[in-house]
Amino acid sequence: PFMVGLFFTINAVTGIIISFILAKRSDRKGDRRRLLMFCCAMAIANALMFAFVRQYVVLITLGLILSALTSVVMPQLFALAREYADRTGREVVMFSSVMRAQMSLAWVIGPPISFALALNYGFITLYLVAAALFLLSLILIKTTLPSVPRLYPAEDLAKSAASGWKRTDVRFLFAASVLMWVCNLMYIIDMPLYISNSLGMPESFAGVLMGTAAGLEIPVMLLAGYLAKRVGKRPLVIVAAICGLLFYPAMLIFHHQTGLLVIQLLNAVFIGIVAGLVMLWFQDLMPGKAGAATTLFTNSVSTGMIFAGLCQGLLSDLLGHQAIYVLATVLMVISLLLLLRVKEQA
Repeated sequence: PFMVGLFFTINAVTGIIISFILAKRSDRKGDRRRLLMFCCAMAIANALMFAFVRQYVVLITLGLILSALTSVVMPQLFALAREYADRTGREVVMFSSVMRAQMSLAWVIGPPISFALALNYGFITLYLVAAALFLLSLILIKTTLPSVPRLYPAEDLAKSAASGWKRTDVRFLFAASVLMWVCNLMYIIDMPLYISNSLGMPESFAGVLMGTAAGLEIPVMLLAGYLAKRVGKRPLVIVAAICGLLFYPAMLIFHHQTGLLVIQLLNAVFIGIVAGLVMLWFQDLMPGKAGAATTLFTNSVSTGMIFAGLCQGLLSDLLGHQAIYVLATVLMVISLLLLLRVKEQA
C-alpha cells in the first residue's frame, strides 16, 4: 500500500510541475494541436509500459514522466476550446460547459468499463484498450481539431502580463479551488467507509450515492453554462460554495438513506458548478493565457487530491470519520471567504 500511495503522490506532484511548464510554453508558442498530439503519443507509450513492464523503478521514473505528459491533454484541450470559441464568436461558457459535461459523462461510463475489462480480461487488455483509445484521439486531433493561431492584440498581451500568478485575485481563486477540491475528494475517499462503518449501511449504497450525484452534475453543468452569461460566473460559484457548506454538515445530520440521497442535490450543484465554471473564471482573470489559466485549475484539483488523501487518512484514524465532515465544513467557510474577495474578471 505504501508503494502504491507513493506512486500516486509523486505522480500528482510531477504532473503539476510538468503541466504548468508546458502550459506557459503553449501560451507563448501558439497552435496547441502539436502539443496535444505529442501528449497523446506519450499517453500511448505510457499505457503500453503499464501493460508490459513490471519493474517498479521503471514505472516510478519513466512511467511517471510519461503519465505527467499525459495529464497535459485535458487542460490544453479546454484551453484550445476557449481560444476557438473566442475566435469564432461562439458562446464561450456554454461551449465549455458542454465539453465539461461530456467529461463528466466519461467519468460515469469509464470506471465500470475499466473494471469490467480488468476483471474479465486482465490488466494487459485494459491498458491495450487505453492505448487504442489514445491512438484514436491522436488521429481525431490531427484530422478534425481546428488550428487556432496566437494572434492576440497588443493591449491584451500587455494586460495578460499582469494577470498571472502575481495577481491577488488569481492566488485567492487558486487557494479557494484547492480547498473546495480537498473537501470533495475527502468526501469521495471517506464516504464509503463512513456509511458502512459508522452508519451501518450496505457498502453498495455508496455507489448509489456517487451515481446519483454524478447523474445530477451533468444537467447542473449545462444549466450553469446557460445562466452564467446572464448572472455571471462569480455569483454562481459562490452559490455552489454555499451548497457545499450546507452539504458536509448535512452528512452528519442525516443518518438514513432517503436523507442522504436528497442532499446529493447539494453535492451535485456544488461540484457541477465548481467543475464547470471555476476553470472559466481562471481564464477570465488571465486573458491571453488560456493554457496557464486552465492548468492552474487542473493543478488545484491535483493539489487538492494530495491534501485530501493525507487529511482523510490522518483524521479518520485519529478522530473518526465524523471529523472529516467537520474539517470539510471549516474549509468550505474559508473557501467562501476567499471567493468573495475575487473579482469577476481581470
